[in-house]
Amino acid sequence: MSQNTNAYGQPVGFALPDWQPRPWPEFTTFTGDYCRIEPLNAERHGQELYAAYAQTGDGRDWTYMFAEPFATEEAYLSYARQIENGRDPMHFAVIDRQTNRAVGTLALMRIEPNHGVLEIGHVAFSPLLKQTRMATEAHFLLMRYAFEQLGYRRYEWKCDSCNQPSRKAALRLGFQSEGIFRQAIVYKGRSRDTCWFSIIDSEWPQVKQGFVRWLAADNFTPEGTQRNRLEALRQAS
Repeated sequence: MSQNTNAYGQPVGFALPDWQPRPWPEFTTFTGDYCRIEPLNAERHGQELYAAYAQTGDGRDWTYMFAEPFATEEAYLSYARQIENGRDPMHFAVIDRQTNRAVGTLALMRIEPNHGVLEIGHVAFSPLLKQTRMATEAHFLLMRYAFEQLGYRRYEWKCDSCNQPSRKAALRLGFQSEGIFRQAIVYKGRSRDTCWFSIIDSEWPQVKQGFVRWLAADNFTPEGTQRNRLEALRQAS
């Protein structure tokens, strides 16, 4: 984007004369072809989520999360009760539409209505959700909500620089890398360099195009194998 200059000849960002703060996200339900996203509720979703997470068999899926692995169902239910009504982060459960069971969670967070910026985070996908059409669709549903219904300008993704699967997922989903904030956080007794990624509103139409094409039924074989990668479909004219 070209820069403007002010009355002193100094370069400034492009003008937004009609800008108004954007609405705060709402706890609502989003329904796709493969999954449904609904506000996290400990009593409704807690047991299903604990069972889904337990399928990993160990604590590796929590290494880069702020939460620790949950040794018991009650420990997870206690955690879910603490976070279910938060306004920032706002936690949602991902429901498998075939089984009607919760298989993971994610959250809208660091919400800045004045600037039209929010982040997707606390992505805790169980083995039942990882690398499925549901997982991709869950991200698509919340992105679409942020850009098209709320009118936000910027949608962020951040992760530990050591978390290579998260970094690869961000790029696959259409986020642009913005670099690494060194020694940004101390958590779990260790230092974290944080990778920053974003999608901005001008990029959304092309990113959306990729999601719509990838999620279409004809992009998958009868066995469920993708015919075309998301990245390729996002670039196709």
